[in-house]
Amino acid sequence: MKIALMDSGIGLLAATAAVRRLRPDADLVLSLDPDGMPWGPRTPEDLTSRALAVAEAAAAHRPDALIVGCNTATVHALPTLRARLEPAIPVIGTVPAIKPAAAGGGRIAIWATPATTGSPYQRGLIEEFADGVPVTEVPCWGLAEAVEHADEAAIDAAVAVAAALTPDDVTTVVLGCTHYELVAERIRAAVQRPDAPPLVLHGSAGAVAAQALRRIGEEPAPGAPADGTLTVLLSGREGELPVPALNYAEGRLLPAVTPAR
Repeated sequence: MKIALMDSGIGLLAATAAVRRLRPDADLVLSLDPDGMPWGPRTPEDLTSRALAVAEAAAAHRPDALIVGCNTATVHALPTLRARLEPAIPVIGTVPAIKPAAAGGGRIAIWATPATTGSPYQRGLIEEFADGVPVTEVPCWGLAEAVEHADEAAIDAAVAVAAALTPDDVTTVVLGCTHYELVAERIRAAVQRPDAPPLVLHGSAGAVAAQALRRIGEEPAPGAPADGTLTVLLSGREGELPVPALNYAEGRLLPAVTPAR
């Protein structure tokens, strides 16, 4: 079994680690775009073009499924990616976990990039899945970029600013950017109020990994031999994981890069 994941940068690490935990025997192909990152400021057409190139580089390795490990790319490029690759390769997008968050009741904050915050896409998800539940959209200026470069001071500063914009009575935070899942516990510590019930965080990585397995008819097997390989593509070229990836537990969970097979 071979599963590919794509993103402009290391935001895909959370979903990659989730796949690795569910199926340690799966071969992984990570397709990044250092030549074109960040994707967020690009026009939808330009972003879609970059995402398609990254997806096709991954598809050349004949994976059984492709995970789009990026909320922004899912918003803008998912229909094009599916039109190009399916049905031969199932394509799984990443959507903010608003539905399960709303099911828990209580006030919700959605932490997302400034481009996503207030967007018709996110507002549509709120209307569909959180009708009647109080929701605050929190723009996280610079957080994804800080996480991408493992800039500790910048991460702390961006988290503090976003936490200050988060209402005191929030009980649940939806992590609406895959990068944020890499610093989830720092977000929890910044938002948790004294004497309040434990804050609930909702990311997408686990659900995306499980959906990828379902799409290809496989079951989780966390006890399988940990012999899956790792191939890293950097704007189509075989290479190594970016150094900042090793600052996160999800990056350290991955094996060394091995020759593609």
